[in-house]
Amino acid sequence: GYHADRWKKRLIPYSSPTKAFFDTSGQDPFCMYNYILDITTWNKSTRKGFIKVKITDYAGNTGESQMNSEASTFQQYKRVKILTGFHRDIENIAKISLTYSTKTLIGPKHKLRILQMKLKSLNNPKR
Repeated sequence: GYHADRWKKRLIPYSSPTKAFFDTSGQDPFCMYNYILDITTWNKSTRKGFIKVKITDYAGNTGESQMNSEASTFQQYKRVKILTGFHRDIENIAKISLTYSTKTLIGPKHKLRILQMKLKSLNNPKR
């Protein structure tokens, strides 16, 4: 696992109060690999929903994030940062896929148009 004191340098520069969430997997070896998804959307109207991230390396190995329990709000040209966690470490990412869901069965289907996206590893910030 990762010791909490290793995160100190990452968290202190931000203004207080700082929130940090550390998850573990329910499966051996219990590690979670955390990323920040920084996304800017292009839709004219506000969208509220959930994003699932799937990453694939050049050998075809994949990792899929857990869907957040709280919906994110996406507004035109506003950046949203979402904490995502994966059960496996994908070192050399070749492909990133996003799935957007409103989790509603009734009503129109909406698309989320993405203007810019960055995925940054918190476990390995130099990636």
